[in-house]
Amino acid sequence: MVGLRAGRSEKSEGIEMEPMYLIGMVVASVGLMVYGFMPKRADEKEAMLRRMSGRKNTDVKREAAAAAKPQESVVRRFLESVAPIAIKPVMPKNDEEMSNLRVKLANAGFRKESTPTIFLASKTVLGIVFAVVSFGFAWTTGKPPAELFGLTAFVGGMGFMLPNMWLWAARRQRAEKIMNGLPDSLDLMVVSVEAGLALDSALQQVGDEMKITHPELSEEFTIATLEGQMGIPRHEALANLATRTGVPQMKSFVAIVTQAEKFGTSIARALRTQADTLRKKRQQRAEERAQATTVKLLAPLILFIFPSIFVVLAGPAALKLIKTMNSGAF
Repeated sequence: MVGLRAGRSEKSEGIEMEPMYLIGMVVASVGLMVYGFMPKRADEKEAMLRRMSGRKNTDVKREAAAAAKPQESVVRRFLESVAPIAIKPVMPKNDEEMSNLRVKLANAGFRKESTPTIFLASKTVLGIVFAVVSFGFAWTTGKPPAELFGLTAFVGGMGFMLPNMWLWAARRQRAEKIMNGLPDSLDLMVVSVEAGLALDSALQQVGDEMKITHPELSEEFTIATLEGQMGIPRHEALANLATRTGVPQMKSFVAIVTQAEKFGTSIARALRTQADTLRKKRQQRAEERAQATTVKLLAPLILFIFPSIFVVLAGPAALKLIKTMNSGAF
């Protein structure tokens, strides 16, 4: 009997350890694939020869940047290699859907030509990887066929939707940064316009001055300035700016500037009014978040702090009561 129990326990332990072995093998295989795509580092001999050749520090830095660029884009190159196959199941049906996807990616700060292809390929790749891992885990644990395929479909769908969730979070985070930096940028633009600069020069000045404090907004203003220098009309460049950011406050700013130019009113006064309005809205958002903290603190108070206080206060009394009842005093 002891031998049978020991055999059963060893068998059950082996069954329980199989999923861990499978997960470890999957993780190791994925790690080896990623490591295989990583480029090799430069040899010490090549570095010594580069130093002995007497090259400038700028050349060395440029070469180091060029060597580090492929290493940073390992995942990108992998997705680009599998994109022709992985993009077919999720390819947009028409040009309008593709245009909407490009706008959403631009709202998140990604404007390269290959970005939509990489994004769509990542959806297929993640869906397949999540489905395969969940299927292997459920199969090794001995799940019934219904639970097996149900879990595989659910986890695969989660992996397929994961890039959409990431894109939504990236768009929201970037829009919030732009909204927070827009009042300060408009104040600087008002000062530049009142100092005698034209609106295009003021946009360029704001883009140069806001690189450290608000890099996202500085990038957008710089792109709008470059579009104007390329010959695109100002109202069209500003409309592209509002489309790229996807922020309602930026759209209202573009509308105010366009109307001021159309009717010949003072642009500085319109910008000052818009800056004051945006600053008040930013203050109101901060006050709303401050007032919402009391409600958000209820969950950790109830789950973590109140039980600890209850144990500290009522614990000694409860122990004393239990000891008195066990002694037979009652």
